[in-house]
Amino acid sequence: MTAVEWQLPWMVALGYLSGSWLGALSVCRLAGVESPFHSGSGNPGFSNVLRLHGRRLALATLVVDAVKGMPALWLAMALGFPPWAQGLVGLAVLLGHSYPVWHRFRGGKGVASAFGVMLVLMPGVALACALLWLLAARRLRTAAVASLASACLAPVASLWLAPDYVLVVIAFTLLVLVRHLLNIRRLRHGEEPGL
Repeated sequence: MTAVEWQLPWMVALGYLSGSWLGALSVCRLAGVESPFHSGSGNPGFSNVLRLHGRRLALATLVVDAVKGMPALWLAMALGFPPWAQGLVGLAVLLGHSYPVWHRFRGGKGVASAFGVMLVLMPGVALACALLWLLAARRLRTAAVASLASACLAPVASLWLAPDYVLVVIAFTLLVLVRHLLNIRRLRHGEEPGL
């Protein structure tokens, strides 16, 4: 058994546990405002915090959710993990955010966490997706559409800018799409709330 094979399960567990820290809950608790679990869409993420409590707390949520998995990824890189193994640690971060064990597997949509993971592993892809998100959100005023567009761009951008990570980026995209199924349904019926 190689060193990577021996260390990978522990690093995946570390990624999942770090991802399970929901920034929205910590930010709202520190600010003394209502939990996003109990109001709005019930989703503990950037968009719901933005609608409920404004830009300052939403930005803090975004930062926490983006950076929380970075130490696990940096450690995987320092240990010499190949790209596929780094990608598995990143996927574990997203799974932790989306299905956190501490909150009965009720988590966020994974967009901010995916941005943070990609910023470490493939910064060019992360920045391209962030730019598309900002342009789509500004023009369409709907976070779900911006998130879905960015998620669909990620594999294409990865194929061009970071081909070693393309398979795991496809997994990231599929997870984000699955987490947005309710939003897609609401969009089809014209019921999705705007920003």
